[in-house]
Amino acid sequence: MAKQPARQRSQLPNCYYEGYLEKRSFKDKTSRKLWTCLCGNMLFFFNEKRDTNYIEKLDLSGLISVTDDSSQDRKLHAARLILKMKDGNVKFTIPNTEARELWKGYILSVTELSVPSSLNLLPGQIHMLKEAVEKEKERLKNVPPTADTSSHYISLQADMPACYHVVSRLEAELLLEKEAKRGNLLLRPRNDGTFAVTTRQDHEGSIFKHYRVNRKHEGGFVIDVDNPVPCSTLHDVINYLVEKTDGVLIPLIIEEPYEKNISFIWSDNENGERSVQHAPSNLVLPSVPPKPVAPRIPTPEPVPALVIEEDSCLYEMMEKDIESEDSSATSELDKKTPKKAILPPTPAPRKLTLSTSPSSSFSSTKSELRLRTHSDPLAQTITELKLKLEQKAKCEQ
Repeated sequence: MAKQPARQRSQLPNCYYEGYLEKRSFKDKTSRKLWTCLCGNMLFFFNEKRDTNYIEKLDLSGLISVTDDSSQDRKLHAARLILKMKDGNVKFTIPNTEARELWKGYILSVTELSVPSSLNLLPGQIHMLKEAVEKEKERLKNVPPTADTSSHYISLQADMPACYHVVSRLEAELLLEKEAKRGNLLLRPRNDGTFAVTTRQDHEGSIFKHYRVNRKHEGGFVIDVDNPVPCSTLHDVINYLVEKTDGVLIPLIIEEPYEKNISFIWSDNENGERSVQHAPSNLVLPSVPPKPVAPRIPTPEPVPALVIEEDSCLYEMMEKDIESEDSSATSELDKKTPKKAILPPTPAPRKLTLSTSPSSSFSSTKSELRLRTHSDPLAQTITELKLKLEQKAKCEQ
């Protein structure tokens, strides 16, 4: 059987800092103690320090922030660190606070290409961070802008096949024996960072087969048999085994159990008894209240402007009243003053007007009549009669 040669760590970028860390992400159920190397702008995780193949990697290009975790740990001297990434948080447990400050300094320096000033480090440690920044800048200059930096390293598929189970060799055999009705093929990890496919078939008893799946340096995977079978992804590995066996091998997919009904524990406040209650299935969903509609304010209609029409008759009546008042006042004055000899009225010379409009001639006639009335009391009766006649003739028109 051909054996894939082990990959050397020298193929990775410059290693700026390394040490044991307990890693736990949102995908991990428990923490794992892994040898961690900060190479370039990526964290590579190994099972042991002596291992040559990494089992996971974390691209720090998606880093958002680095914060301390002040929650208590079972280890009194241990310190915690949280890396907030775009796809979730990753928690690390570090042996002590000094090592935590160094990890923070290296991670922030490499990702931001500058030494942070908020860390509590010694001058010699700050100098080491500056050297790491210069090396990282020099490395980035030699990387083409359009190239994918992760393409030079062996990548691990983030989305595992559904038949992937984190079990050992013996546990895989027991699991396939127990779940024989569901499937007879599963994918599992190996201690050296590679993978293995375990199958089970019946032939006068259970027959188990184990196939090693190695990773290629240029990317992808290979089924390590006499005639190696290259595959791009782990999904292709499973599909190849299923297709080449005409569907005899069936991937073991175990679905997690889920409840079919909504239930809750109800406590009676009177007697303190507790019982399991099931929510009714015919619940009426609350209706969403309609959106409030703003009241419509009526637009006030414009008030029509009052049009005052000039009524010539009205003006005539007003002028008549004014003239009657003037005549009465004149008659009273005549009673108080001694009577003199009445002389015939001297006609005043008429002035020629250029305007030919009837309104101007009418107003001039009225002014002349007023002057005659004041100058000659005997002409009052004649003036009033003329005014009445003119008013009547105008109203009839």
